[in-house]
Amino acid sequence: VLQLVESGGGSVQAGGSLRLSCAASGYAYGTYNMGWFRQAPGKEREGVAGIDSDGDTRYAESVKGRFTISKDNAVNTLYLQMNSLKPEDTAIYYCAADPSATSLSFTPGMYIYWGQGTQVTISS
Repeated sequence: VLQLVESGGGSVQAGGSLRLSCAASGYAYGTYNMGWFRQAPGKEREGVAGIDSDGDTRYAESVKGRFTISKDNAVNTLYLQMNSLKPEDTAIYYCAADPSATSLSFTPGMYIYWGQGTQVTISS
């Protein structure tokens, strides 16, 4: 079983930055595809960024050039650096793990393990 705990959310003004962290505990963390998702009120959960076991990354079009996903396997932590934040980035952000060893996906159903979420609020 993999446990994921997010931190780093908060409230900032548009144009600001935040860095989210996701601490993982459990077996085989380094071999899983990892992703960041977000869900705004009244909207479906959407994939934001993903990173596979080789370090290859994928981003949603809405965050390309502004967000960077990374991981440090030595400390079992996933990160999401978010720059140039916009009010439309406001959502609860979740980290998630997909143990299937298939290509990176933004389909929430592919991810078995989820954190509890952290709120990100961007004011204009």
